[in-house]
Amino acid sequence: MAEMNPGQTWECEQKLPLPIGVSNYCLAASEYYYIDKTMMIKDFIDERPPMVTLFTRPRRFGKTLNMDMLRTYFERSDKDTSVYFRDKKIWSCGQKYRDYQGRYPVIFLTFKDVKFDTWEETFAALRDIFAKEAQRHKELQSSEKCDGYSRKVYERLVNGSATEVELSSALLDLSAMLHSHYDVAPVIIIDEYDTPIQQGHSEDYYDKIIRFMRNLFSGGFKDNIFSGMNNLSINSVLDNKYSAYFGFTADEVREMAAYYDAADKYDEICQWYDGYLFGKTEIFNPWSVVSYFSNKCEPRPFWVSTGSNDVIGEVLAVADNEIYDRLTSLVNGETFTTFIDTDVIYPQIKSNPSTIYSFLLMTGYL
Repeated sequence: MAEMNPGQTWECEQKLPLPIGVSNYCLAASEYYYIDKTMMIKDFIDERPPMVTLFTRPRRFGKTLNMDMLRTYFERSDKDTSVYFRDKKIWSCGQKYRDYQGRYPVIFLTFKDVKFDTWEETFAALRDIFAKEAQRHKELQSSEKCDGYSRKVYERLVNGSATEVELSSALLDLSAMLHSHYDVAPVIIIDEYDTPIQQGHSEDYYDKIIRFMRNLFSGGFKDNIFSGMNNLSINSVLDNKYSAYFGFTADEVREMAAYYDAADKYDEICQWYDGYLFGKTEIFNPWSVVSYFSNKCEPRPFWVSTGSNDVIGEVLAVADNEIYDRLTSLVNGETFTTFIDTDVIYPQIKSNPSTIYSFLLMTGYL
């Protein structure tokens, strides 16, 4: 070990920790290495209308973190949450955008853990999720701006006694009460709405969960926020809008590599974790890139093991020789042209195996 000379000092820069599994925006933005995606807020504000936007991206591409970022930015709070944005890009966009910060009541629901074998268990879990969200808005319990009937509905939500019919209108009821109480329409954010739907498909209660979700969303969004479901704006991996906000861009990966003293590893990162094209934007798999740095720059297929591949196995089980040949050609670096349907739903996958290409693309396997 080298000896220090008199008067010599050593400088050791403490690097920010990597945000592996961190989906809380305040925590990620203040205590971890955070890639600034706050310009998504500006684009979201500038695009109004449409009033309802659906983002579809593969798992582990930053959807939950971005949804929590939106929640933190827009939600009214007793705390000054602007501190989490003052050093971010959105704050330099001007007062017009700052005026939206902390202005709205927010309904935030995540269905990511609703993975049960039966509809009864699924319904119980959904009822618990709504009860906890209702509890976050305790001001409604005694609000003089809400009528007696609404407060009784709120009580049934908050104590977990709502029936299936009552729960299917929970979004409508809760948002209407917040609108009355604050004199401004709430922001509704729903994360991983499709998790219980996929589970219902796998466990044979698809029809029940779909009927419930259809009633829940049509009640919560129709008239309350917009008229009818035809104004829904869908942003998939094929669209240019918001394309840079889910996953890491090439410049973001270069900057991150340089920060962790691994600039020379950029080509290796490209070989392993590049290859996504969202709209016209080249995107790196964020989970894999972060895991790569955490794993001392030893490459592994980190993303594949982060979720279930049951649906793909189900499709392959009924695939014909043509599909196998085409998938083999893709693995071998070849190409082919096929129709892509961004609206494919789970029952169609099994009845029409050729939809596997759409499913693989939307879920990040291609």
